[in-house]
Amino acid sequence: MPDRDDLGGAWRVPPSRYLANRPPECSVGAPTSSYVAMADGCRLAVDVILPNGDASRRWPTVLILTPYVRRFEVTPGAQGVEPSPNTYRYRDMFVPRGYALVVVDSRGTGASFGTRDSFRSPRERADYKLVADWIVAQAWSDGRIGATGISYLGAACDFLASTGHTAVKAIAPLFAVWDTWADNYYPGGLLIKRLALVYDELMLALDHDRRDLRKQFSYFANPALLGPMPVDDDRDGSLARAAVKEHLANFRMPDFMAEFKCRDDALPYDPAFTPAAFSPYNYLDEIPRDVAVYAVSGWTDGAGYANGALSRYLTLPNKDKRLLLGPWDHGARVNSSPWRARQEPEFPLLGEVLRFFDQHLAGRDTGLADEEPIHYFAVHAEEWRSATSWPPVSGSRRLYLAPNRQLTEAQPNAPTVAKVDADFAAGSGTQTRYERIAGIDATNYYDDWSEREAKLASFTTAALDAPIDIAGHAVVSLWLASSEPDAAVFVYLSEVEGDGSVRYVTEGVLRAIHRAEAPPPRAYRTTWPWRSFARKDARPMPIGEPQLLRFALLPVAWRFAKGSRIRLSIAGADADHFVQTPHGRPPVLTVQGGSAIELPTAG
Repeated sequence: MPDRDDLGGAWRVPPSRYLANRPPECSVGAPTSSYVAMADGCRLAVDVILPNGDASRRWPTVLILTPYVRRFEVTPGAQGVEPSPNTYRYRDMFVPRGYALVVVDSRGTGASFGTRDSFRSPRERADYKLVADWIVAQAWSDGRIGATGISYLGAACDFLASTGHTAVKAIAPLFAVWDTWADNYYPGGLLIKRLALVYDELMLALDHDRRDLRKQFSYFANPALLGPMPVDDDRDGSLARAAVKEHLANFRMPDFMAEFKCRDDALPYDPAFTPAAFSPYNYLDEIPRDVAVYAVSGWTDGAGYANGALSRYLTLPNKDKRLLLGPWDHGARVNSSPWRARQEPEFPLLGEVLRFFDQHLAGRDTGLADEEPIHYFAVHAEEWRSATSWPPVSGSRRLYLAPNRQLTEAQPNAPTVAKVDADFAAGSGTQTRYERIAGIDATNYYDDWSEREAKLASFTTAALDAPIDIAGHAVVSLWLASSEPDAAVFVYLSEVEGDGSVRYVTEGVLRAIHRAEAPPPRAYRTTWPWRSFARKDARPMPIGEPQLLRFALLPVAWRFAKGSRIRLSIAGADADHFVQTPHGRPPVLTVQGGSAIELPTAG
């Protein structure tokens, strides 16, 4: 089934219908570009694209802040080559419908000068306010700014809003973290080693203009794409080349992220700089409450981006806020539902963002206020649903891990139900939720899951006599004894269909030393178990003594069909993505009686 918005009746006016009634009215003007100086003299390269190229009129502005090159030079004579592979979709949606588009190379990237001292550096946040100042000073600006973008660009929307600039009226952070440490690089307290390494190669390819490296990333692999496009006054490209030379001093991601093994760790040379400095939640109180916010993510969106979208929605006190969760991977490149009609999503995501900006930037009566604030896609039911609050269900169903690898509603009277030997050579594969966040092209999600899951310690229900719908975070409560003072505990939820096909549903992970729970802070509200991941709260596992590890799997909305079985699987490693824990000492985990999973269901 497709992810079309007419499936399920969740909208009064589906986004596709709104977009069909909002056709292009203008042509896309040729981009003009210039340098804009920041407070410290660093010059940022800025593209401006106006409807009809008309600078005599005033337009609301959509701002895109990117580290992924605003525009490339193209080999002379090359035909059909898109010079802005990272941002053209925004151009083609918004400019023909009456918005100025401004695209900025973040400092230390593209044709901008400067160096990057951090992932999402606070220096970039300071730049964004000056960029907004520059926009509203232009003759073509009507004084209203919105921002959107995927991933890094999405978090930049939060940072822009947190500058408090009065021109910023609406932001749509798409597939963006709220806490960079836990939502992205250290889910469950474990470093995704492959993400740091591959992302570093991507940024070397772009920041250093290393075309030999760039070819491995599908978004930027076209050999007709040359270096970053110089601004208009840089006719010989000497300034762009000088900017790229400055980028050689940029930070390196594997070295940088290794400084933060716990969430409260600080840079040794800057004790005030912790992961909070490059996380949107840290600036909650500086985001004006009158800014409209639309948070978007997908059920297979990386290591925790859906958690980021949910916490952004739950935390912000802003009156005008919305939440959209689809059957998508990072950036909605792929519909990851096993029952999809085609690989590419059919849902008009940017059409929905257009409606949001039309409401809050252009002052159009879009009917958006009449829609429910939350929309989500239920996989296997293959339909959209709406809600007024999250989670959208109030009930739960508890299933216990039992001897003989069973998952039962009755709690077993058994002290031990299984042993799990951590296999440090085993992994979840190369078509998983983790590839896309590193810029790796994944398309057939978990297509080998039946084979991989068969090697895990699994617990399975009897065949269901009726469908079960879940929506939200499944929570496991595992009583585990470990042969080592630390462990990585991976839990996978699957649906075993009547024909024996095993479908990956979701997963969760926790490093055992971070098992202590705590109330969520005001800046990161949750409806699922939270923990500080602070160094002071980390505790080794007492060897051989059962301990409670209670943690959430990543959120999902899913229908387990009648006749299917629900399966929970446990592993002690994912060698394809995560670091060994503990190094060279694979633990034996003994699963004790009383261990269970709680599924979020209707009351």
